Amino acid sequence: MEKWFAKRRKSKVLELADRQITLAMDTVAELQRAVLAASKGNRKEAESNIQHLSKIEHEIDELRRTIFEELTKDTMAPQDREDIMHLVKRLDEMADHVKDAARALDLILKTRIPKVFWDPLVDMATKLVEVTTTLGRAIEVLGTKPTEARAFAVTVDKIEGRIDERYQEIKEHLIEHSDEMTAATVLFLRDLAEEMEHVADTCDDTADYVRILAATREF
Repeated sequence: MEKWFAKRRKSKVLELADRQITLAMDTVAELQRAVLAASKGNRKEAESNIQHLSKIEHEIDELRRTIFEELTKDTMAPQDREDIMHLVKRLDEMADHVKDAARALDLILKTRIPKVFWDPLVDMATKLVEVTTTLGRAIEVLGTKPTEARAFAVTVDKIEGRIDERYQEIKEHLIEHSDEMTAATVLFLRDLAEEMEHVADTCDDTADYVRILAATREF
């Protein structure tokens, strides 16, 4: 994300924020790999991905606390400090939803679900990687190419819409196939799909914030 920070004074807090952005996207990539492995019946591989995701999310929590501590010491402009805090909070929220989705998937691994669910789940997870990568690009060019940042933010909104369509499809499948699963399994599936949809919503909210910054401020 160095381009984003090109016009800012290099400091420890900016390096930490850059690391937090990268890790937040890494959690989504791990979730996608876990869902794909689960869809193929590779339970051990999926569990390994979930464990790795959990470690990354823990590091994000530690980074968030460190960033906020450093922000109290840093001499950057108040508006810059506020912008970083908003982005860090949103990305931390996104990682929390990824973690909750992974927990639901971990429970699903211990049961069986109809095959009809795996295609939309894998597609949702794959599009989550796409939407977070696009958001990362928007943040990367925010300081140097605001018009391009806004274009990436618009793309985030479009991808989020496609994820929402898949989420709706899964809810319809839950109605159609609920009698083939235990009540607990239905809840696990609902939680997984819902948390993945929350990840997309958080990305969209963050993209809206990027759009505002690109339109009103010059970094």
